[in-house]
Amino acid sequence: MRFFIVHELRGITTPESGRMRVRASSSLGEGRIEALAGALGSLEGITDVRANALIGSLLIFYDNEETRVTALTLLVGAADAGAQFDIQGQHYENALSPGQGLMPLIRYVFVRPFLPLALRVFNSVIGALPFLFKGLGALLRGTLSVDVLDAAAIGASLIMGDFRTVSMLTLLLGLGETLEDWTRRRSMASLTESLALNVENVWLLVDGTEVSVPLAQVREGDLVVVHAGGSIPVDGEVAEGCGLVNQSSMTGEPLGVRRTEGASVYAGTALEEGRLVIRARHVGDGTRLRQVVKFIEESESLKAGVQGKFERLADLAVPFTFGLAGLVWLITRDFRRASSVLLVDYSCALKLATPLAVLASMREGARHGIAIKGGRYLEALSEADTLVFDKTGTLTQASPKVVEVIPAPGFERDEVLRIMACLEEHFPHPVARAVVRKAEEEGLQHAEEHAHVEYVVAHGVASTLHGKKMRVGSRHYIEHDEGVDLSPLAEAIGQQTELGRSLLFMSEDGQAAGLVSIEDPLRPEAAQVVEAMRGLGMRRVLMLTGDDERTARAVAAQVGITEFRAQVLPTDKARIVQELAAEGCKVLMVGDGINDAPALSAAHVGVAMSDGTDLAREVANVLLTHPSLEGLVSARLLGNHTLRRIHGNFVATMTLNSLFLMGGLFMVLGPGISALLHNLTTLGVALNAMRPHLPKSLPGEEFHYERHPSA
Repeated sequence: MRFFIVHELRGITTPESGRMRVRASSSLGEGRIEALAGALGSLEGITDVRANALIGSLLIFYDNEETRVTALTLLVGAADAGAQFDIQGQHYENALSPGQGLMPLIRYVFVRPFLPLALRVFNSVIGALPFLFKGLGALLRGTLSVDVLDAAAIGASLIMGDFRTVSMLTLLLGLGETLEDWTRRRSMASLTESLALNVENVWLLVDGTEVSVPLAQVREGDLVVVHAGGSIPVDGEVAEGCGLVNQSSMTGEPLGVRRTEGASVYAGTALEEGRLVIRARHVGDGTRLRQVVKFIEESESLKAGVQGKFERLADLAVPFTFGLAGLVWLITRDFRRASSVLLVDYSCALKLATPLAVLASMREGARHGIAIKGGRYLEALSEADTLVFDKTGTLTQASPKVVEVIPAPGFERDEVLRIMACLEEHFPHPVARAVVRKAEEEGLQHAEEHAHVEYVVAHGVASTLHGKKMRVGSRHYIEHDEGVDLSPLAEAIGQQTELGRSLLFMSEDGQAAGLVSIEDPLRPEAAQVVEAMRGLGMRRVLMLTGDDERTARAVAAQVGITEFRAQVLPTDKARIVQELAAEGCKVLMVGDGINDAPALSAAHVGVAMSDGTDLAREVANVLLTHPSLEGLVSARLLGNHTLRRIHGNFVATMTLNSLFLMGGLFMVLGPGISALLHNLTTLGVALNAMRPHLPKSLPGEEFHYERHPSA
C-alpha cells in the first residue's frame, strides 16, 4: 500500500501550522481508517483528524513541522512494505504514470542485453507466471479465451527455451494493461477530489448566537446559518429566513430558486441572496452530494470489467488457432512447427491490427474535437441505440437572455426595458444581467435616476422613480404581494407561458407597466444533431431536465424530441438511465454538469461537453472538446466505422491466414511464400487499421452521414 499527500496548506493559525489531505492507494475499510484517525488524533500537536472511508482519505491538522513529520512516520509504519509518500502536487491512487508504464520497455531494450544469461532467464520466468496463472484460471472456468492462447504461447516458448520471446510477449501484454489501469484510476481520483465539499468551518446557531465550528462537528438537528454568497454544507430543511438558492450543481438549471421556511436544501448548492437557518438532516457522507460520489464509483467499478468487442473477436480465433496447431502436429509430428502456429498465426495480425485501429481512431477523434478515453467506448458509441440529453447547458446554452419586451397599454416598450435595466443593474443574478445586457444591446441609456433600491429576496426590486413607486419582479411578487392587476397583460402572459419562457414583470404606482420574456437559448445545431443521430440508428431520443413540464415540452418540441422527463434530480436521471438499461437499451447519455455525473456514469457511454463542469468532463467516457453538439455525430460515425473496420480486419485475417496455412500444409505453397504472404497480410491489416474514418474537416454547416441500416 502507498500513501499520497494530495493537498497541503501551510500557515493556517501560525506560520508552522497547516493541514494536509492524505489518501491511501487502496481501500482501508471503515474500521482501519477510523483506527488510523484515532492514532493520529492522539499525537501531541495534532489538533484535528477527519477520516473519509469512502475515498480512503485523512485530513490532518497539525501545529508544527515536527508534528507533521511524526504523523507521516506513523502512517508509514501502518502501511504495508514499500509504503511511501509522494508530495509533488496531485497524485492518483495506486497508478503508474505513462512514463512509469513505459519503463519495462526501456529496461527490455537498454538493460536486458547487458544482464547475465541466468538473470535474463530468471526474469523471463518470473514475468511469465502471472500470465500462465491467468490463462490457467480461464481454462478452469471453462473459457477458451485469448488469455489461454497467451498462456499457451508463453508456455510453449518456455518449453523450447526461447526466453527472449517469453520476455517480449509478457512485456507487450503487461504494457497495455498498465496504461489502461492508469487511465481509469486517474479519472476516478480526479472525480472524487472534484466532488469534495470545500467547506472547513460553518456557522451554528446556538442559543441565538452564531458560533463558528468545524464542519465535522455538525450533527443532525443542528441549526446551520448560511449567509449570501456562501455554500450550503448540509442537506436539510429551512427553519428560518428566505433566500435565493442556486441549485445548478444539483439540477443544472441556471436560475436561482426561492427557499423559505419548510423548504429542502442540499449540500453543494449556493445561497445567492438572503440568509437561511437550516436544520441539518444529513451531514458528511449522508448528503446527496456524497451519495452521488458513491453511485459513480459503483458504476465505474462495474464498467471497468467489461471487455471490448475487439477483445471478444480475438477470443473467437482461439479455438481455430489451437485446432490448426493440433493439425500441424498430427501431420508433421513436429512440436516446434506446431507451437509456431501459436506465435505467428492469427494472434499476430489480430493483436497488432486491432489496437492500431483503436489508437488510430482515438487519435483521429482528437483531431476532430472528440476525446475518447478508451477503446471500449468506441464499441459503446457504435452499439448505443438510445440517446439521452440533459437540457440545460447541453441542448441549451445556459445563458438566459431577453427575447421579448411587451408593454402594457399606455406604456412604451423602450421605456419599460430602460427602467427595468436601471433597477436591475445593481443585482448580479443571471436574469438581472440578461435585462441589463438587452438594454445595452439596444443602446438604451439607464443612468441612475431612482431613489434607494430595495431588493426583495427571491421576489424582485422595489424603488421610487420621479416620485412614482416602481416594482420589478416575479408574477407572485407583483400580483399577490403588491396587489397589481395583471389582466392587461393576460394575453401576452398566456402566449409566453405556452412557449415555456420565464417572465419578469414591472409595475408603476400599482399599475401593470409591462413584462420581459426570458429564455435559455437552444444551441443552434441541436435540432440538426437530433435528426442526424436518428439517421445513424438511434431508436429512442429522450431529454431530461430539472425544469417544469411546460418548459421541458417547449424545448423538446423545438429540437424534435418527443420523449422527455421533467423536474428530475441527479439521482432521478441516473435511475432513468438504469431503467432504460434494464429494458435492454444501450444508452448514450450527453450532459455537462455535476448533476449529470451519475447518469453519465450509469450509461453505456457518457458524453460531456467541453464547456461543462470539471466533474462531467472527468466522469464522461467521451469529451467533445469543441463547444458544439456536432461532434456527437462525428463520434457516432467514428465508433461505427472503427468497429466495422475491426470486423473487416478480423475476417480478412482469419480467411487469408487459414488459406496460407492450409496451402503450406498440403504443399501448395512453399514455406518462404507462406511466410511472405502471412507477413504481407499482417502489414496490410495494420495499414488498413490506421486509415482515417472521417473527412478532414468537421461537420459544421451541414452533416454528411450514412443512414443506419435499421433506420
